[in-house]
Amino acid sequence: MGKHGTALRDTIASGSTTPLIGVYDMLSATVAAEHYDALFVSGFAFAASYYGLPDVGFAAWPDIVNFVHRLRLTFPTRHLLVDIDDGYGDTVMACHVVAQLERSGASGVILEDQRRPRHHGPAAGAHPLPLEDYLDKLDLVLRTRDDLAVVARTGATDEPEALRRAQAMARTDADAVLVDGVHDAHGIRRVRDVIGDKPLLFNQIVDGRSPRYSLPELHDMGVDAAVYGTHCLFAAQGAIDQALTRLRHEEGVLPEVTADGVGVAATMALLEGNLRGRPKVRTPR
Repeated sequence: MGKHGTALRDTIASGSTTPLIGVYDMLSATVAAEHYDALFVSGFAFAASYYGLPDVGFAAWPDIVNFVHRLRLTFPTRHLLVDIDDGYGDTVMACHVVAQLERSGASGVILEDQRRPRHHGPAAGAHPLPLEDYLDKLDLVLRTRDDLAVVARTGATDEPEALRRAQAMARTDADAVLVDGVHDAHGIRRVRDVIGDKPLLFNQIVDGRSPRYSLPELHDMGVDAAVYGTHCLFAAQGAIDQALTRLRHEEGVLPEVTADGVGVAATMALLEGNLRGRPKVRTPR
């Protein structure tokens, strides 16, 4: 078994802010791997793509494990961080899922403190688990993993409570901390202060509760990794909607290629890379 967890930890600790790109199927992962080294299996995006349902707890852990297994076979050198919600149930289930994901090639997981039934949107994080219950689950998950990186995540919406939880999480053997719903740069810096030297992850979501920052800005605030969980999903949704609107307007006449120059040849060339092994990340223009 490769040391994928160690590789992810080393990258996050490299001194720059690592972008983690949310993917939800093999095509989105193939495109993302052309541009970035670190991929994120987003619970929101996977629930939308695989089930056509909102991210409120419908995902089944075998589906996530199978997806991660396919990702690792196709992208043997990419970092794969996986959103596992609360571990899909009680502590026994969470530990089982973590063990299965590590065997399937995951680099790391994010374990949140939100109780079921889950909420997403304005109500997210409104019902977190009692902190001691979460820390007990986290401790057993940490003892279950071998090399897998584990990110502790709180969705508490009250800032003092979120800071209290972040500080407690930072005192564990978790590899990093993620706090949802931070409203401004001062909030990020307050989290950075209370977790000490523990690596900090930050969610970057279009139309989310947190503001959007550049990677240099996040680096200046002490953020070690930025998670772009839904960017590919929203881009695909918008592009598909525009393409079908145009198809209706043109009475079914297809363009030679899409507005972005994508057609059979471009897609085949992209996918053939998965047969040969992935190329290096594309150099930014």
